[in-house]
Amino acid sequence: MSELPPFATHRVENQPPPFAPRDLWRDDAALRDAVAREGGGDHVARLSAYAALAGDALYALSFDAHRDRPRLRSHDRYGQRIDLVEFHPNYHALMQAAIEHGVAGYSWHHGGAGAHVARAALSYLHHQVEPGTSCPLTMTHAALPVLRHAPALAEWARKAAAPHYDGRDLPMGDKAGVTLGMGMTEKQGGSDVRANQTVATPLSGDEYRLVGHKWFFSAPMSDGFLVLAQAPAGLSCFLLPRWRPDGSRNALRLMRLKDKLGDWSNASSEVEFEGAWAQRIGDEGRGVATIIEMVMLTRLDCMLGSAAEMRMALAQALHHARHRQTFGKHLVEHALMRNVLADLAIEAEAALQFSLRVARAVDRASLDAGEAAYARIATAVGKYWICKRAPAFVNEAQECLGGAGYVEESLLPRLYRQAPLNSIWEGSGNIQCLDVLRALAREPEAGHAVLNELRRHLGADAALDARIAELEPVLDGRVRIEEGQARHWVERLALAMQAGVLLDARSPCAEAFCRSRLGGAHGLAFGTLPGDVDYAAILQRALPE
Repeated sequence: MSELPPFATHRVENQPPPFAPRDLWRDDAALRDAVAREGGGDHVARLSAYAALAGDALYALSFDAHRDRPRLRSHDRYGQRIDLVEFHPNYHALMQAAIEHGVAGYSWHHGGAGAHVARAALSYLHHQVEPGTSCPLTMTHAALPVLRHAPALAEWARKAAAPHYDGRDLPMGDKAGVTLGMGMTEKQGGSDVRANQTVATPLSGDEYRLVGHKWFFSAPMSDGFLVLAQAPAGLSCFLLPRWRPDGSRNALRLMRLKDKLGDWSNASSEVEFEGAWAQRIGDEGRGVATIIEMVMLTRLDCMLGSAAEMRMALAQALHHARHRQTFGKHLVEHALMRNVLADLAIEAEAALQFSLRVARAVDRASLDAGEAAYARIATAVGKYWICKRAPAFVNEAQECLGGAGYVEESLLPRLYRQAPLNSIWEGSGNIQCLDVLRALAREPEAGHAVLNELRRHLGADAALDARIAELEPVLDGRVRIEEGQARHWVERLALAMQAGVLLDARSPCAEAFCRSRLGGAHGLAFGTLPGDVDYAAILQRALPE
């Protein structure tokens, strides 16, 4: 009788194979359909190439980039102030791949019809595998319209749009491409940026000296930053570079990096300006109006980011459920698990379809006043609702993996820590809902644009018809919503708008979405869909076998 080898106590079985490599374009029918429908069809080659890279090499790079957090080096070995942030090399590799493929600048250096839709899809693909780097990528992308307000900053705008990444700490003139960060929030103000106390003292022309602080200074390793400060005529917008035009280091002092719940691969900091040189953009006293173009674009990327987190969490859960066996059959074959997974798939597709519909509105805003008006409200609605749904969604996906979903190697804990961020960043949920009410009151054409979009779907679904009738008197200006009811009303509007885009997409999720989210055939938790939903069609669309 032969003896067992030492420690041979078990065999490894009933475990799913590795998730990656995966082709994130081939796997995502909803994304392919949405890109084509929203005007990005000419850019498919770019998207499919990046999706294959993201689902393979970038996915592998993301783990160490996330695990090895950035570190602040305030001084060099000789005691000189340098204010640098050090990253794992994988962070720079991820940034290089993203920028070279257009995640930050494709809308601007490519141009043409559908470029914003394609760039949105690139951002969605990138965020699925490494969300932390999305922060500097998003802000670099979103800063371009603001920079273009100042002809003197044309070189900054050109290099921010360029498909070149250079992570070295050098003056802008020595680089082929630059990245941008942002500093708006101060200790005493938070979202109330008009309470900012940083002082901007004029030097000559549009040059100023800034003294003050920022409580959240995003992506402090960037080459330049858009900041708000109080000039003599009021709150104004400035470009504050890391290096002064004369080649000396600017007087911005990184005080510490924030110890955050998630977003570990990205650095966020506190900063003080000790007479830092900055260049004004736009008129004095018009800082909020100047920087709002950036905020509109970053809010769209919050939607895309949350949709991407949902997508990756769903894909991980489906992959696990198709390979893991319990009680004699695969998890995905159990009726209750199929209900949960199908419910998640419906939610994830609704988030994606709505986000790319808003991207089309942004793409056409300069040519179509109706699309510009639609984007004005839809961006705030989507930023509120999609970002609000992500944490509960990711937690449900974790549960599909059981205890494995609580372990770092599964990726789900990273997504779970990341999920709350987009609902906080760029204005919390209350700010978004109040912004919707403000737009309805001050820009009635925005409400009419949304109502016209919804009316196209009248007759397609009885529950949606009833919801449109409920929303109509507010959207056309006859009724005003009280502030305390803003969340309730915006939620109901968001669901109607998502139903509309799913119907436009002719998605197999559309009917189930309307029945469950509008018609009341749903509970308060995921996995409470009606029993006669076509689960098989929804799951096959979500992730092909």
